[in-house]
Amino acid sequence: MFKNLYLDAPNIGKLEKQYLSKAIDTGYVSTIGPYVSEFEEEFAKYLKIKNTVSTQSGTAALHVSLHELGIGKGDEVIAPVLTFVATVNPVVYVGAKPVFVDVDIDTWTIDPCEIEKCITKKTKAIIPVHLYGNPCNMERINAIAKKHKLYVIEDATESLGATYKAKPCGTFGDFGCFSFNGNKIITTGGGGMVAGKNDKKMKHIKFLVNQARDDAQGYYHPEIGFNYRMTNIEAAIGLAQLKRVNDFIAKKRKIHSIYQNELGNIEQIDFQKETKDAKSSWWLTCFTVNDKSDMLKLKNKLKDEGVPARRVFMPVADFPFYKKYKKENYENSYAIYENGICLPSSTLNCEKDIHNVCKIIKRFFKK
Repeated sequence: MFKNLYLDAPNIGKLEKQYLSKAIDTGYVSTIGPYVSEFEEEFAKYLKIKNTVSTQSGTAALHVSLHELGIGKGDEVIAPVLTFVATVNPVVYVGAKPVFVDVDIDTWTIDPCEIEKCITKKTKAIIPVHLYGNPCNMERINAIAKKHKLYVIEDATESLGATYKAKPCGTFGDFGCFSFNGNKIITTGGGGMVAGKNDKKMKHIKFLVNQARDDAQGYYHPEIGFNYRMTNIEAAIGLAQLKRVNDFIAKKRKIHSIYQNELGNIEQIDFQKETKDAKSSWWLTCFTVNDKSDMLKLKNKLKDEGVPARRVFMPVADFPFYKKYKKENYENSYAIYENGICLPSSTLNCEKDIHNVCKIIKRFFKK
C-alpha cells in the first residue's frame, strides 16, 4: 500500500543541494568557513535570542553545557527517566550522578512535583526534556530551580519550533540544546546547537568546542577543550533547512491533526497531550494503547502493512549502566513505554498516506 512512508526521515531538496554546492565551491568543507557563523546567527534570530554556538551533535551540546557550568564529580543532575539515552550520558561524561524522576502521564514530560522530591544538597541542575517535541512546564521548573539555586539545561533536541507561553523551547534555561541529526525537524546530517543567555559563558563555549585554542598565540591551548565544531558543509545544509523550517513544522502539526481527528475518538487510544500554555512541534506523533498486548499486536499489524511505527523510548534506568541509579518504579514512565507507539511523522509523508495509516488502525480496533 505504501511506497514512501517514513517515521522521521530527513526532507532534503534542491535548496540544500544549492547551498552544499556553494560550500564545496568555496573550498571550505571542514570546520572553517563562512556558513558556520552565518548558521549560528540565523538560528539565534529564529529563536529570538542573541547567542548560539554550533556543535557536532545534540549530545555534544549537552556535554559542553554541563562542563561550562562546572558540574562534575559529587554533583547530582535531575532528568526524566523517560527520554533518549543521550540526555543522560553527558551527565556521566562529566562525572556527575544522574537522578531519574517520573514524567506526567498526560504530557509525557518531566513532572515538576517529582523534581522537588529529589532535590538534595548535591543537586546542581535539572535537564527537562521536551519529549517528542512537546514542551515541559517551564514556568514551574524555572521556579523550582530559582528557589533551590539550580541550573536548567533544556534538552530541546526534539522540539525545534515548539513554544511555551509563546516563547521558543530551548530559551528558558541557562542553556538550551538542539540536535540536527538526520531524523530531527531540520538536519545538518549530524550537528547540534547550544543556545544561552550569558554572553561570557557562550563565548567560552565557542572557545571550548574549538579545542580551547587561543588563536592569538597559534596552536596554544590554555585549557582542555573539545573537538565539537560543526563543519562548513553541515552549516550550509542547516542554512537551507532553516529557510524551510516553518513549512516543516506546519507539516508536522498537520500530520498530528490528521491522526488526532481520525483516531481521537477510539476509546482504547490516548494521545500525548499539550498543556494549555504549550504548542508542540510534534516531532513524532505518539499515543498509548490501554492494553499492552493490543499495542504489540497493533505494532505488528502496522509492520505487516508496511507502516514504520516504533515503540516509545525505554526508560533509561533499565539500561545496564543506569540500573544502579534506579530508585522507584516510575509508574507513569513505564505505563507510557509499555503501551506507547510512535507513528510515521516525517514531513516527506503525504496526507493521503497518513489517512491510510489511520484506516488500518481503525480497522484494527473495530475487530
